[in-house]
Amino acid sequence: MTKAEAAYDLVREQVLRGDLVPGAVIPQAALARELGVSTTPLREALRRLMTEGLVELDAHRDARVTRLTLEEARDLIEVRRSLDPLAAGLAAERRTREDLALIRQTADELRPLRTDPGSAELLTHRRFHVAIYTASHNQLLVQHLDGLWDKADRYRRLALEDGRTEEDLDRTHSEHRALVDAIAAGDSATATTVMLAHVEASLGARAVARLTSAADQPAARSLRGIRGGRS
Repeated sequence: MTKAEAAYDLVREQVLRGDLVPGAVIPQAALARELGVSTTPLREALRRLMTEGLVELDAHRDARVTRLTLEEARDLIEVRRSLDPLAAGLAAERRTREDLALIRQTADELRPLRTDPGSAELLTHRRFHVAIYTASHNQLLVQHLDGLWDKADRYRRLALEDGRTEEDLDRTHSEHRALVDAIAAGDSATATTVMLAHVEASLGARAVARLTSAADQPAARSLRGIRGGRS
């Protein structure tokens, strides 16, 4: 692994974990010292993160973590409303024995997401959904959905700041089990319907609601919502 690749992995992790909050200026000199690299590989890493929409670079070489916006949150949900149910329906039609074993295994590893989840907790949910995407055996669809996940995780963290009720957790668990059952049964219509409901009630959808509410509030509260500051 090159120094630029190592810097990319570490900075990306800090952004997705929320250590570098949305809208924050990235202290490049201090961060380079922390990572044990020069600013050159760090800048290369930041440029790569910019292509993924996680970092912004300006003409003065300043770097800033991309803000959370209502527009992006809404875009993500609109795309997921179409692609996630499609993937689930295809998975029910095309899953192999190995696909189904992985879906069941990752479902068993799921743990409820509460306020301020760790990277490992978020990863278990990603692995479950990726197992479903992969079972669709549509590589282009898998690539599109997997590419959305990093951006979506930042909005999940924002939504989780408001906490979740036991009812929310029970509903999510039931949806996960229903997806597994429908895919196992080869029931494409039910898998599609359940996944659509899952997206509509998702943390991403809650982030859209929160940012919409923040946009209607005075400037200070709106800024906090968009930056995704922690409670």
